[in-house]
Amino acid sequence: MNNGNSVVRNANSREFNATRPNNDTPLDFIRQIIVTDLQAGKNDRRIHTRFPPEPNGYLHIGHAKSILLNYGIAKEFGGKFNLRFDDTNPEKEESEYVESIKQDLRWLGVDWEDPEYYASDYFDQLYEWTCKLIKDGKAYVCDLSSEQISEYRGKAIQSEGKVITPSGKDSPYRNRSVKENLDLFRRMRDGAFPDGAKTLRAKIDMAHPNLNMRDPIMYRILHASHHRAGNKWCIYPMYDWAHGQSDSIEGITHSICTLEFENHRPLYDWYLNQLAIYHPRQIEFARLALTYTVMSKRLLLQLVKEGHVQGWDDPRMPTIAGLRRRGFTPEAIREFSKRIGVSKAESTVEYAFLEHCLRQDLNRRAPRVMGVLDPLKVVITNFPENKVEQLTAINNPEDESAGTRNVPFSSVLYIEREDFMEDPVKKFYRLSQGREIRLRYAYFITCTDVVKDTKGDIVELRCTYDPATRGGDSPDGRKVRATLHWVSAKHAVDANVRLYEHLFAKENPTETEGNQQWSDNLNPNSLSVLSECKLEPSLAGATPGTHYQFERKGYFCVDVDSKPEKLVFNRTVTLRDTWAKIQKKQGR
Repeated sequence: MNNGNSVVRNANSREFNATRPNNDTPLDFIRQIIVTDLQAGKNDRRIHTRFPPEPNGYLHIGHAKSILLNYGIAKEFGGKFNLRFDDTNPEKEESEYVESIKQDLRWLGVDWEDPEYYASDYFDQLYEWTCKLIKDGKAYVCDLSSEQISEYRGKAIQSEGKVITPSGKDSPYRNRSVKENLDLFRRMRDGAFPDGAKTLRAKIDMAHPNLNMRDPIMYRILHASHHRAGNKWCIYPMYDWAHGQSDSIEGITHSICTLEFENHRPLYDWYLNQLAIYHPRQIEFARLALTYTVMSKRLLLQLVKEGHVQGWDDPRMPTIAGLRRRGFTPEAIREFSKRIGVSKAESTVEYAFLEHCLRQDLNRRAPRVMGVLDPLKVVITNFPENKVEQLTAINNPEDESAGTRNVPFSSVLYIEREDFMEDPVKKFYRLSQGREIRLRYAYFITCTDVVKDTKGDIVELRCTYDPATRGGDSPDGRKVRATLHWVSAKHAVDANVRLYEHLFAKENPTETEGNQQWSDNLNPNSLSVLSECKLEPSLAGATPGTHYQFERKGYFCVDVDSKPEKLVFNRTVTLRDTWAKIQKKQGR
């Protein structure tokens, strides 16, 4: 839990609130509600939560927060947790999304009551309950179009700083008889009418200040095949109608959902009260907002369909599949969700803090290796041409049990091109002509000559080494100001490396000016591919999903596109910790 400083920005402020008192400790307001309910003996002192995704896209990091919250509450209080697919819209839902969601939950370490549940399994029961509401005079068939329904319902307006919702207008079909409504609804079910010809609406109050209560639609006609129910139905329940009743059927005690459902809670309660069935309690919390990304399924789908990314699992996407492919760990996401906490206040979390949680996890678990991303050839002129030495390298200084490995050293090496400067500027302490530096785990070397091609570009460095400095230390105590990573050319493994930056160049991507579109804020430099990288031989055969720290370069993960003859690595995150610098600058 977040037992100290906040890592969020208030929605109305650009300043970090890093000294928030602990009276807003994560989960406290939700936990207190549940503790109070348990003490009052409600629900037979049961706790049963659920995560109810619509299978119309891939889950993202915001869903992870909700999943871990609902699952964590169930585990903390010894309760049960359901995974239920609210699959009420056959036009947008696919089995692919169902399978991806289950994979994501398993990867996050979440177990659910077996088997998973589907709102579509309750369609018969929902139909029966609907007929009951019609018989009770609480629902009617309406012939208005969707545009007319919206017009009749009215809209909220601003007046003198207040939000006012003038009364709507009753549908001309609102007072149909029970007999006519039952007949029309059955004919809707039997396919007698085309799509959009009629809807089934709840009869509540067209003057209600909450627009959601103004005779909301319960069913619409869709002649579409359902991914599970096939062609059995041509009418499908709206989310608001199916959701609460599904919670009731499953015996959910606490329906914990994001804040946009707060205005829907009166409708959730109304349906359950009218049916006089088991009534779960809905609790809302603020959804996750993250800088430099979007969290709308609609916008994420647009990114995929318009080709701005290479799919739902593109490592630049905030989807769980994308984060997993990039190299994020479930432990880091769980820690991130735990530390940002849960509240009723809208806020935006710095992406840098998500990266901070990831670095802390990878620093403990990722083996260290050496990889040269932009190679420059180095020839050690006084090292025997055919000789190879095996030097000892530490696998992870944070984990003594990780042990050591051998790294081959030969007369021809690669170093990073940026680690050499022919005419060094002030404070450049790496290699230049006449300067001595240390090679990691190896020797001191001194550059004696620079070889250029006909264009004047540097293609090779000639250096000498000091055999007395094996292991990287000088017996005479002389010091050098830089230690460089390197790879033996003869033993190097070839690889492509993908370097990722933020998908959007703007902190709030949906903030636009004039005729600008939100997609105009995409970062044109969000992906760079390096195709001639050289890695140490211990990485030969590295399997997809494996994490490494490339010394001095960052944390990397083997991509699913890897092949034995050509490895592909994704840069998960750089070594530079922006969040730690922010904290240090603010004196924390």
